[in-house]
Amino acid sequence: MTRLISRRSFTTSAAAALASPAVCRGGWAADAPLTLRCSLETVPSHTRNGTIRDYLARIEAGSGGRIKTQLFESGQLFPDIRVGTALLQGQIDMAVPGTWTLTGIVPDADFFQLPALYGQTMEVLHRAADGKPAQLLTGQVERKLDARVLGAWLDLGFFNWYSTSRPLGAYADLKGMKIRNAGGAGQAWRTQFMGAIPNTTPLPNVPLALSQGTFDGLITSNETIASGQFWESGIRYGLEDHQFMAIYIPMVSGAFWRKLDPEDRRMMSDLWGANIAGYRANMAAAQARARGLVQAHGIRITVPPADQIAALREKMMAEQDEVARRSKISPEMVAAVMEEVISTADR
Repeated sequence: MTRLISRRSFTTSAAAALASPAVCRGGWAADAPLTLRCSLETVPSHTRNGTIRDYLARIEAGSGGRIKTQLFESGQLFPDIRVGTALLQGQIDMAVPGTWTLTGIVPDADFFQLPALYGQTMEVLHRAADGKPAQLLTGQVERKLDARVLGAWLDLGFFNWYSTSRPLGAYADLKGMKIRNAGGAGQAWRTQFMGAIPNTTPLPNVPLALSQGTFDGLITSNETIASGQFWESGIRYGLEDHQFMAIYIPMVSGAFWRKLDPEDRRMMSDLWGANIAGYRANMAAAQARARGLVQAHGIRITVPPADQIAALREKMMAEQDEVARRSKISPEMVAAVMEEVISTADR
């Protein structure tokens, strides 16, 4: 009798187990996948958005449905300047903010604004973005934001000056203008260095502010001008000095990362690593297309001669220590940047 009851109990338990939802790796049910919420402030047509949309689709496919993704665009949830805090507080799971938006939490993130990198070639800038400066900053971001950086950073491209009513034929034309920047003490310093007045406004608010004359121009990239159709807000001129290369850092909140099992963590990192070269190439192509598009919409672009850019960089270098002090960039980071600049020049 006891044996019969035991067999019946086993059969009942087995049937219940078969009827219950299948449990996947990591301990969550197959019908309850993890949701990865990603926040971007740029509009859906921006190449960053297309890049991240592609990456999120690859995550869903690679996880076999264990991870579902949601992309919130155009600053629906947060402007980029607030996503660092949002990640830290668990309000979002993923973001790809520009380095300049993180400076309030991680001051060394402003290192691209150092005069030594002003107007430099892509080779020099990528040595900084992939070398020791990047390693130092990645470690700080992961510690201070409790986040996981997925891998190599994503280029946005070169930032330049743009204006509404004042033609920009030379650096002197910037004097007295009120210029919007994306954030960070470095951009504000450079604006003041040129004799202009800095203003910081979140990107989603820029078109209205431009059309209302809140500022006279802005620092941004051709791609951002084109994707936002800023010619409709009054942009008519550009001074293309390649003053710095804007870089996005792909990161996932520590809270979300810890929910993943090792295989899914490896899958997300490997997918980013396998595609970053293509993503960077796409961004570069987008900037080239955008340059043609802004010109087609009547925006006149002036390119300063290379010797003028080099001379201005040399002049700025006299104030590099002051820039680092204002931006709270550590001596270790300054030394790492200079090491990359010097090593590139010696090649």
